[in-house]
Order: sequence, then structure tokens, then C-alpha cells
Amino acid sequence: MLDRLALLLAVIGGINWGSIGLFGFDLVSWMCGGSDSVLSRIIFTLVGLSALWCISLFFKDDELSEAR
Repeated sequence: MLDRLALLLAVIGGINWGSIGLFGFDLVSWMCGGSDSVLSRIIFTLVGLSALWCISLFFKDDELSEAR
């Protein structure tokens, strides 16, 4: 469950970075009242922590291979 949540937040962060790169538009900051708002900083922090958590997914064994 935590893996999926972390992956979802990392994907949201990736989409936000893509919108910044392509269009110069920060979706999270726009939705939360600017990049300096507390809510934006919380979201940015959660996305960053999720990305760090997702690094661990590279080192987990595949659950399907364990069932064989």
C-alpha cells in the first residue's frame, strides 16, 4: 500500500515537473497559492520523500518470482 502511494506521489511530481519544463507552469503552486505557501511546501516535501521511497522499489524482489 505504501509503495503504491509513494509511486502515485512520485508520478504526480513528475507530471508537475513536466508541466514546468514544457509550459513554465507549476501546477502545484498554482493550486496551492504559490510556491511559498505552507501547503505547497508540504506537497513538495511529500513528493520528494515519495521519490526517495521509490528508490527502494528497485531493490525489492518481484512478488511474482517469489510465488513460483
